[in-house]
Amino acid sequence: MLDETQFPFLAEKGHIVSLVGGGGKTTLLHAMAAHGARKGWRVLASTTTHIQRPKEPLLARTNAELAALWTSGNYAVAGAPAPDNKLTQPPQLERWMAQADAVFLEADGAKHLPCKAPAAHEPVLLPQSDIVLAVAGLSAVGKPLQEVCFRLETACTLLGVPPETILTPELLAKLLADEQGGRKAVGARHFYAVLNQADTPQRQAAGEKTKELLRARYGVSVVLTTFSEKERA
Repeated sequence: MLDETQFPFLAEKGHIVSLVGGGGKTTLLHAMAAHGARKGWRVLASTTTHIQRPKEPLLARTNAELAALWTSGNYAVAGAPAPDNKLTQPPQLERWMAQADAVFLEADGAKHLPCKAPAAHEPVLLPQSDIVLAVAGLSAVGKPLQEVCFRLETACTLLGVPPETILTPELLAKLLADEQGGRKAVGARHFYAVLNQADTPQRQAAGEKTKELLRARYGVSVVLTTFSEKERA
């Protein structure tokens, strides 16, 4: 269950939230969308790049399907068909966004790896988006960057380390907070780092250390999250 004291924007209508990074971004997107739907809001989830097709019958392809999902108390996932059972940005996205009480967008990809650095064309943040969440999975901490990081060469350049370097809380904090990392193109938008997969004592400890560094060194708001197997997208 998500906590509105940690994510205060979940208590307010009108936000357009973009999620970047890896390690549970899609799961978090669906959890936030479901949270808004339980409040009786018209919630739209979509992507500016690609997103996995939803497991449940939540896909809206027409105005009628969108209205039916909202009327039934569900959130709607909007996307145009893409290869590998994915969806891409639909042509009607901005029009549907204008009708929604809250919008959650995946704004980059990570190939199922727990952390990443953005490529030159990433992230794809819409001008209307006012909040950015940079997500990373704590399963990456303590492992070589070359095993856990998407866009490895970019990450190594950003961090100034070779690929075999062990990812520490210090390095993860820099990767998330740097303006060429998780904070790329954020500008004046509200920014949070989300440390997911805090589901063992070791990962929890790594998360708390990373959280402390992000707050003290970079002034970043940080939330630790964990999702059960059943909750994962």
